[in-house]
Amino acid sequence: MTEIRFGAHAPALRTLLHLSDTHLLDGAALGDRYDTVGNLERTVERIRAMRSRPDAIIVTGDLTDLGEPAAYRALRGVIEPLAAEVGAALIWVAGNHDERPAMREHLLDEPGSQAPITAVHDLDGLRVIALDSTVPGWHHGELDAGQLRWLREVLATPAPLGTVLALHHPPLPSPIPFFDILELRDQPAFAEALAGSDVRAILAGHLHSSTSGTFAGIPVSVASATCYTMDLALPVERVNGMDAGQSFHLVHVWEDTITHTVVPVASAEPAEAFTPQWYAEMARLSPEERLERFSRKR
Repeated sequence: MTEIRFGAHAPALRTLLHLSDTHLLDGAALGDRYDTVGNLERTVERIRAMRSRPDAIIVTGDLTDLGEPAAYRALRGVIEPLAAEVGAALIWVAGNHDERPAMREHLLDEPGSQAPITAVHDLDGLRVIALDSTVPGWHHGELDAGQLRWLREVLATPAPLGTVLALHHPPLPSPIPFFDILELRDQPAFAEALAGSDVRAILAGHLHSSTSGTFAGIPVSVASATCYTMDLALPVERVNGMDAGQSFHLVHVWEDTITHTVVPVASAEPAEAFTPQWYAEMARLSPEERLERFSRKR
């Protein structure tokens, strides 16, 4: 559908599709109960049904559950065709369940090594920086001095539309106490690296629930998982995963703001209140006529 402007804002300048925590395994169900491949495929079907045309697809870590080479190859087989179909850049972020050597070899076509997996992507003026908050052999997060030094050097030159950071461990507290054991450590050093920069948003995963907050004055948006989500309606000491509530985020970038919209994977038959014909009719009206037709209470 042609973009129609009904209000104060023009269409977004850039659109990002934010997925997280796919946790693929080589032919096995996660925890003997979660079909992570099937859940990811259903997510991709939902995205295709939207006919979304994002500028980038960003997957913020825990791409596999055990770092198996075959799981990375399976992930490529699902996500790469989607990115090619919609013409989007594909940005992979390492998570604590990933293994750097296998991720480099089987997902990025690079020689395997334990070096942090970082990257800088230019989306026609919007800069996206992928950070690696993983600690080999551990599940908590950390950005070491070398990575923070590199980040400061990149951020020393502003981007025309600003910068979005993507990492796995969110720099946020969690209402679920056990997640704080696996938090991003030494957050003050991270905040110092971001001071005075053009960073406009931080995208993360790890929590298996859609969460938002701020860090060092910067909005943080955590996408839920495609594999399973945490049932936060339970008492904190009983919170566990459930095979329901999977979602992803659409991130829309304007000059003066960025929005993060949760899109559920599950869907139902929609109502027919708003149709292409309705939009076409509204587009023919003047702004005053639209207000009279749609805003005035009857």
